[in-house]
Amino acid sequence: LLAHGMVVWLTNIITFGLLFWQLDEGGPRVRAERGRADPDFEFPQDARRRGGWSPRLSDYLYVSLTNAIAVSPTDTMPLTRRAKGLMAVESLVSYSVVILVVARAVNVLGT
Repeated sequence: LLAHGMVVWLTNIITFGLLFWQLDEGGPRVRAERGRADPDFEFPQDARRRGGWSPRLSDYLYVSLTNAIAVSPTDTMPLTRRAKGLMAVESLVSYSVVILVVARAVNVLGT
């Protein structure tokens, strides 16, 4: 039960990490060609204006992980409605998985 719940939860994190990566500023190819003039996500590095820094897939996977654990944005803020919507959906999916696994575990322990 716990292993299956973990697989579903990790799939959620990877799926939304990939979606965030594709969503932000038109995807990785567009970001590489023209930079991040109008991003969907604001990373802490954006505030410091570090030259040459751009988010990579691992950054989006981290955003997805922290959103799934905290059920809210942590250090990276969504700036557009679509980014906020995707983060909300991920939080609901993550929360639902945890609730269902816990409910099933309580049910199994009760018998």
